Amino acid sequence: MALTIGAFFGIMLAGVPIALCLCLGALIFIAATGNMQLLPNYPLQMFGGVDSYGLIAIPLFILIGEIMNGGGITRRIVDLAMAFVGSLKGGLAYVNILANMFVASILGSATAQVAIMAQVMVPEMERKGYDKDFAAGLTAYGGMLGPIIPPSVMFVVYAVLAQVSVSDMLMSGIVPGVLLTILFFLIIAAMGFVYNYPAGDKLTLRERTKIVLNSAPTLLIPIVIVGSILGGFANATEAAAVGSVAALLIGRYWTRQLSFDQLPQMMLRAGVYSAIVLFLVAAAAVFSWVLVYGKVPQSVAASIQAIAKDPVTFMLLVNVILLVIGTVIDGIPGLIMTVPILLPIATEVYAIDPRHFGVVVVINLVLGLLSPPVGLCFFVAAAVTGAKPGKMFLVTLPFFIISCVLLVLLSIYPWLSLALVK
Repeated sequence: MALTIGAFFGIMLAGVPIALCLCLGALIFIAATGNMQLLPNYPLQMFGGVDSYGLIAIPLFILIGEIMNGGGITRRIVDLAMAFVGSLKGGLAYVNILANMFVASILGSATAQVAIMAQVMVPEMERKGYDKDFAAGLTAYGGMLGPIIPPSVMFVVYAVLAQVSVSDMLMSGIVPGVLLTILFFLIIAAMGFVYNYPAGDKLTLRERTKIVLNSAPTLLIPIVIVGSILGGFANATEAAAVGSVAALLIGRYWTRQLSFDQLPQMMLRAGVYSAIVLFLVAAAAVFSWVLVYGKVPQSVAASIQAIAKDPVTFMLLVNVILLVIGTVIDGIPGLIMTVPILLPIATEVYAIDPRHFGVVVVINLVLGLLSPPVGLCFFVAAAVTGAKPGKMFLVTLPFFIISCVLLVLLSIYPWLSLALVK
């Protein structure tokens, strides 16, 4: 097992895609142990990893994002946020986070959200006198809301791994996502006072009303998705399908920026990205199978139990472990590699609700996307805007700290995650 894990990290550092690293790691374990009888089960384990109805929600949520971007819905959402908070001191910073929260309720992917919102928000903030690195870094932290507020691809993957309801997992992210938005607002208020951020343009009541009426229909997309799940009318996969139709109708007949001729390309891009995600799920399933066969969860459980005597201590320890893992491994692969090991310990040893545990795990791994040395979201924002990733991290450090504070609160108070779960 030590050889397998060492080979995995060695192959990964050589630049091999993470999914292939997982597949090769499993093959190395089989060869190293001489258990060639495991080979016939190898493709079966990969197929079993993606043989889940809940995973159908992933391509549908990705398609919603494609339609939203092509239909001009993102710009309308930014205008809507501007109408609410744009005139405050540091108004564009508030708009950045609030617009990201609205987009997060439609898109569900941190990196995709950062790529889209950085193109819209960073040039606008630069024109108003904000530092480019701060604007890009703030947009990256806004993208953190994507995998937390439903819909969320990471929550769907976790639900399949943990064998819990996808709908329950999506609902578990609402309160933490709103709390994180509020905490980000508090940080912006404090930084705006210290650095004297510029106030936004004043809008008359008539102008605000016009913007709200023009942009409000775009919010029907998250209302349809979340409302149908909360109301018990649809599960997560069905809600994603209905949300796709809602996005298509709004983009075509309200914003009128979407043409049906664009749909084949949108579906192709959604299919390619979905294939990447699902191949990761399949590869990680076979690697997790190897870890279980090698009794890694039992070894890890024994080590953790020697340190953590109660659920809160265990959760705080998990926070540290996952933050470290998240700095070097992308969200979904990190999720698939750690959940089969840590979830049985959380539920069987410490009696932690798997849905609460999932929220903490996902937020930890997403925060890793904003942490050195990798900080994938920062690199995405830098690629779009030309900002410097290292400086982005430094100027937005208060947002990292407040995110860690939220993780501690979630670890201590499970009801923050489970408040909306039936």
